[in-house]
Amino acid sequence: MLTTTVAQAWISRWDRQQEGYLPDREERFTALIDAVEAGTDRPDPLVLDLGCGPGSLAARVLDRLPKATVVAIDTDPLLLALGRGAHSGRPELRFADHDLGTPGWAAALDLDRPADAAVSTTALHWLPETALRTAYGELASVLRPGGLFLNGDHLDVDDSTPQLHRLERALAERATRRRFGDDAPEDWRQWWNAAAADPALAELVAIRADATGHHGSESAHLAVHTVALRDAGFGEVGTLWQNGNNRLLCAIRA
Repeated sequence: MLTTTVAQAWISRWDRQQEGYLPDREERFTALIDAVEAGTDRPDPLVLDLGCGPGSLAARVLDRLPKATVVAIDTDPLLLALGRGAHSGRPELRFADHDLGTPGWAAALDLDRPADAAVSTTALHWLPETALRTAYGELASVLRPGGLFLNGDHLDVDDSTPQLHRLERALAERATRRRFGDDAPEDWRQWWNAAAADPALAELVAIRADATGHHGSESAHLAVHTVALRDAGFGEVGTLWQNGNNRLLCAIRA
Protein backbone atom coordinates (compact mmCIF):
# COMPACT_ATOMS: atom_id res chain seq x y z
CA MET A 1 0.00 0.00 0.00
CA LEU A 2 1.40 3.36 -1.03
CA THR A 3 1.11 6.21 1.44
CA THR A 4 -1.76 8.61 0.87
CA THR A 5 0.65 11.50 0.32
CA VAL A 6 2.64 9.68 -2.36
CA ALA A 7 -0.48 8.38 -4.10
CA GLN A 8 -2.23 11.74 -4.15
CA ALA A 9 0.85 13.51 -5.50
CA TRP A 10 1.18 11.05 -8.38
CA ILE A 11 -2.55 11.20 -9.16
CA SER A 12 -2.34 15.00 -9.35
CA ARG A 13 0.52 14.61 -11.77
CA TRP A 14 -1.51 12.01 -13.71
CA ASP A 15 -4.46 14.38 -13.98
CA ARG A 16 -2.20 17.13 -15.29
CA GLN A 17 -0.71 14.97 -18.06
CA GLN A 18 -4.19 13.77 -19.03
CA GLU A 19 -5.28 17.39 -19.44
CA GLY A 20 -2.59 17.73 -22.09
CA TYR A 21 -4.69 15.46 -24.28
CA LEU A 22 -8.01 16.78 -22.97
CA PRO A 23 -8.03 20.52 -22.25
CA ASP A 24 -11.77 20.26 -21.48
CA ARG A 25 -11.39 17.15 -19.31
CA GLU A 26 -13.16 18.64 -16.30
CA GLU A 27 -16.05 19.82 -18.47
CA ARG A 28 -16.46 16.28 -19.77
CA PHE A 29 -16.35 14.89 -16.23
CA THR A 30 -19.06 17.36 -15.24
CA ALA A 31 -21.30 16.39 -18.17
CA LEU A 32 -20.81 12.70 -17.45
CA ILE A 33 -21.72 13.02 -13.77
CA ASP A 34 -24.68 15.25 -14.65
CA ALA A 35 -25.93 12.37 -16.78
CA VAL A 36 -25.41 9.84 -13.98
CA GLU A 37 -27.32 12.07 -11.59
CA ALA A 38 -30.19 12.76 -14.00
CA GLY A 39 -30.33 9.31 -15.56
CA THR A 40 -30.28 7.15 -12.44
CA ASP A 41 -32.65 9.46 -10.55
CA ARG A 42 -31.57 8.23 -7.12
CA PRO A 43 -29.13 9.64 -4.55
CA ASP A 44 -27.38 6.30 -3.97
CA PRO A 45 -26.65 4.75 -7.38
CA LEU A 46 -24.36 1.77 -7.79
CA VAL A 47 -21.82 2.83 -10.41
CA LEU A 48 -19.16 0.78 -12.19
CA ASP A 49 -16.04 2.60 -13.43
CA LEU A 50 -14.54 0.64 -16.34
CA GLY A 51 -10.80 1.08 -16.86
CA CYS A 52 -10.70 3.32 -13.81
CA GLY A 53 -6.95 4.03 -13.72
CA PRO A 54 -6.07 5.73 -10.41
CA GLY A 55 -9.71 6.61 -9.68
CA SER A 56 -9.88 10.18 -10.96
CA LEU A 57 -13.42 9.79 -12.29
CA ALA A 58 -14.61 7.58 -9.42
CA ALA A 59 -13.55 10.20 -6.88
CA ARG A 60 -15.39 12.94 -8.76
CA VAL A 61 -18.55 10.84 -8.90
CA LEU A 62 -18.44 10.43 -5.12
CA ASP A 63 -17.65 14.10 -4.54
CA ARG A 64 -20.92 14.93 -6.31
CA LEU A 65 -22.94 11.90 -5.13
CA PRO A 66 -21.58 11.01 -1.68
CA LYS A 67 -24.27 8.34 -1.11
CA ALA A 68 -23.24 6.46 -4.25
CA THR A 69 -21.23 3.24 -4.29
CA VAL A 70 -18.53 2.99 -6.95
CA VAL A 71 -16.76 -0.20 -8.01
CA ALA A 72 -13.67 0.82 -9.96
CA ILE A 73 -12.24 -1.83 -12.29
CA ASP A 74 -8.82 -2.00 -13.88
CA THR A 75 -5.93 -4.40 -14.26
CA ASP A 76 -2.96 -2.01 -14.09
CA PRO A 77 -1.15 -2.75 -10.79
CA LEU A 78 0.42 0.69 -10.44
CA LEU A 79 -2.72 2.70 -11.16
CA LEU A 80 -4.78 0.48 -8.85
CA ALA A 81 -2.19 0.94 -6.10
CA LEU A 82 -2.35 4.72 -6.54
CA GLY A 83 -6.14 4.65 -6.33
CA ARG A 84 -6.19 2.44 -3.25
CA GLY A 85 -3.53 4.54 -1.56
CA ALA A 86 -5.21 7.86 -2.27
CA HIS A 87 -8.75 6.76 -1.39
CA SER A 88 -8.26 4.27 1.43
CA GLY A 89 -10.57 6.35 3.64
CA ARG A 90 -13.56 6.03 1.28
CA PRO A 91 -15.42 2.77 2.03
CA GLU A 92 -17.95 3.60 -0.68
CA LEU A 93 -15.18 3.19 -3.30
CA ARG A 94 -13.92 -0.32 -4.05
CA PHE A 95 -11.13 -1.10 -6.51
CA ALA A 96 -11.30 -4.43 -8.33
CA ASP A 97 -8.51 -6.04 -10.37
CA HIS A 98 -10.15 -7.55 -13.45
CA ASP A 99 -9.39 -7.67 -17.17
CA LEU A 100 -12.41 -6.21 -18.97
CA GLY A 101 -11.64 -8.24 -22.07
CA THR A 102 -11.83 -11.58 -20.23
CA PRO A 103 -15.21 -13.30 -19.80
CA GLY A 104 -16.42 -13.63 -16.21
CA TRP A 105 -15.25 -10.34 -14.73
CA ALA A 106 -18.78 -9.03 -14.16
CA ALA A 107 -19.86 -12.05 -12.08
CA ALA A 108 -16.57 -11.87 -10.15
CA LEU A 109 -17.55 -8.42 -8.87
CA ASP A 110 -20.14 -10.19 -6.67
CA LEU A 111 -22.53 -7.23 -6.73
CA ASP A 112 -25.45 -7.30 -4.31
CA ARG A 113 -27.77 -5.68 -6.88
CA PRO A 114 -27.69 -4.68 -10.55
CA ALA A 115 -25.67 -1.56 -11.28
CA ASP A 116 -27.54 1.66 -12.07
CA ALA A 117 -24.81 3.10 -14.27
CA ALA A 118 -21.39 2.38 -15.69
CA VAL A 119 -18.86 5.02 -16.65
CA SER A 120 -15.52 5.17 -18.39
CA THR A 121 -13.15 7.87 -19.60
CA THR A 122 -10.23 7.62 -22.01
CA ALA A 123 -9.80 3.90 -21.43
CA LEU A 124 -11.79 1.55 -23.63
CA HIS A 125 -10.19 2.58 -26.93
CA TRP A 126 -7.22 0.46 -25.85
CA LEU A 127 -9.25 -2.75 -26.17
CA PRO A 128 -9.25 -4.68 -29.45
CA GLU A 129 -12.74 -5.03 -30.90
CA THR A 130 -13.15 -8.63 -29.74
CA ALA A 131 -12.24 -7.68 -26.16
CA LEU A 132 -14.46 -4.59 -26.36
CA ARG A 133 -17.41 -6.76 -27.33
CA THR A 134 -16.66 -9.04 -24.38
CA ALA A 135 -16.54 -6.03 -22.05
CA TYR A 136 -19.89 -4.70 -23.27
CA GLY A 137 -21.54 -8.10 -23.09
CA GLU A 138 -20.31 -8.56 -19.52
CA LEU A 139 -21.49 -5.07 -18.60
CA ALA A 140 -24.98 -5.74 -19.96
CA SER A 141 -25.25 -8.76 -17.65
CA VAL A 142 -24.90 -6.65 -14.48
CA LEU A 143 -26.53 -3.36 -15.52
CA ARG A 144 -30.23 -2.99 -14.71
CA PRO A 145 -32.76 -2.43 -17.50
CA GLY A 146 -32.77 1.29 -18.21
CA GLY A 147 -29.30 1.61 -16.71
CA LEU A 148 -26.81 3.97 -18.31
CA PHE A 149 -23.40 3.45 -19.82
CA LEU A 150 -21.41 6.67 -20.30
CA ASN A 151 -18.11 6.60 -22.14
CA GLY A 152 -16.00 9.74 -22.54
CA ASP A 153 -13.26 9.26 -25.12
CA HIS A 154 -11.75 10.40 -28.39
CA LEU A 155 -13.89 8.44 -30.87
CA ASP A 156 -13.24 9.06 -34.56
CA VAL A 157 -15.51 9.00 -37.61
CA ASP A 158 -12.96 8.84 -40.44
CA ASP A 159 -14.27 5.39 -41.38
CA SER A 160 -17.57 6.93 -42.49
CA THR A 161 -17.24 10.74 -42.70
CA PRO A 162 -13.61 11.69 -43.39
CA GLN A 163 -14.20 15.41 -43.84
CA LEU A 164 -16.06 15.68 -40.54
CA HIS A 165 -13.25 13.68 -38.95
CA ARG A 166 -10.69 16.20 -40.21
CA LEU A 167 -12.70 19.08 -38.79
CA GLU A 168 -13.24 17.35 -35.45
CA ARG A 169 -9.51 16.74 -35.10
CA ALA A 170 -8.81 20.36 -36.04
CA LEU A 171 -11.15 21.62 -33.31
CA ALA A 172 -9.45 19.42 -30.72
CA GLU A 173 -5.97 20.54 -31.76
CA ARG A 174 -6.91 24.22 -31.64
CA ALA A 175 -8.47 23.84 -28.20
CA THR A 176 -5.25 22.28 -26.93
CA ARG A 177 -3.11 25.06 -28.38
CA ARG A 178 -5.35 27.75 -26.87
CA ARG A 179 -5.21 26.13 -23.45
CA PHE A 180 -1.50 25.37 -23.22
CA GLY A 181 0.38 27.28 -25.92
CA ASP A 182 4.05 26.33 -25.60
CA ASP A 183 3.61 25.17 -22.00
CA ALA A 184 2.18 21.70 -22.62
CA PRO A 185 2.19 19.24 -19.69
CA GLU A 186 4.32 16.11 -19.76
CA ASP A 187 2.90 13.42 -21.99
CA TRP A 188 1.80 9.86 -21.16
CA ARG A 189 5.21 8.32 -21.81
CA GLN A 190 7.06 10.97 -19.79
CA TRP A 191 4.72 10.32 -16.83
CA TRP A 192 5.45 6.60 -16.92
CA ASN A 193 9.21 7.17 -17.26
CA ALA A 194 9.10 9.44 -14.20
CA ALA A 195 7.10 6.86 -12.25
CA ALA A 196 9.69 4.19 -13.07
CA ALA A 197 12.41 6.49 -11.71
CA ASP A 198 10.63 6.96 -8.36
CA PRO A 199 11.80 4.32 -5.84
CA ALA A 200 8.32 4.31 -4.28
CA LEU A 201 6.78 3.18 -7.57
CA ALA A 202 9.58 1.36 -9.39
CA GLU A 203 8.58 -2.14 -8.25
CA LEU A 204 4.98 -1.60 -9.31
CA VAL A 205 6.11 -0.28 -12.69
CA ALA A 206 8.19 -3.43 -13.17
CA ILE A 207 5.21 -5.65 -12.27
CA ARG A 208 3.08 -3.67 -14.69
CA ALA A 209 5.57 -4.24 -17.51
CA ASP A 210 5.15 -7.99 -17.08
CA ALA A 211 1.37 -7.95 -16.60
CA THR A 212 -0.06 -5.33 -18.95
CA GLY A 213 0.66 -3.41 -22.08
CA HIS A 214 -1.01 -0.86 -24.31
CA HIS A 215 -0.62 -1.51 -28.00
CA GLY A 216 -2.34 1.50 -29.54
CA SER A 217 -5.86 2.74 -30.03
CA GLU A 218 -7.43 -0.54 -31.07
CA SER A 219 -11.07 0.61 -30.90
CA ALA A 220 -10.91 4.31 -31.71
CA HIS A 221 -13.89 4.47 -34.06
CA LEU A 222 -17.30 5.61 -32.88
CA ALA A 223 -19.04 3.05 -35.09
CA VAL A 224 -17.21 0.14 -33.43
CA HIS A 225 -18.55 1.14 -30.01
CA THR A 226 -22.05 1.88 -31.28
CA VAL A 227 -22.45 -1.48 -33.04
CA ALA A 228 -20.89 -3.42 -30.16
CA LEU A 229 -23.21 -1.78 -27.63
CA ARG A 230 -26.32 -2.49 -29.69
CA ASP A 231 -25.24 -6.10 -30.15
CA ALA A 232 -24.71 -6.39 -26.38
CA GLY A 233 -28.31 -5.41 -25.64
CA PHE A 234 -28.24 -1.64 -25.36
CA GLY A 235 -31.22 0.07 -27.00
CA GLU A 236 -30.57 3.76 -27.49
CA VAL A 237 -26.98 4.78 -28.24
CA GLY A 238 -25.90 8.35 -28.98
CA THR A 239 -23.61 11.28 -28.17
CA LEU A 240 -24.66 13.45 -25.21
CA TRP A 241 -21.76 15.90 -25.28
CA GLN A 242 -19.04 16.62 -27.80
CA ASN A 243 -16.11 18.92 -28.49
CA GLY A 244 -14.33 17.95 -31.69
CA ASN A 245 -13.66 14.21 -31.58
CA ASN A 246 -13.88 14.24 -27.79
CA ARG A 247 -17.29 12.68 -27.06
CA LEU A 248 -19.48 11.49 -24.26
CA LEU A 249 -21.22 8.45 -25.68
CA CYS A 250 -24.33 7.26 -23.86
CA ALA A 251 -26.04 3.87 -24.14
CA ILE A 252 -29.19 2.75 -22.33
CA ARG A 253 -29.64 -0.89 -21.35
CA ALA A 254 -32.74 -2.34 -22.97
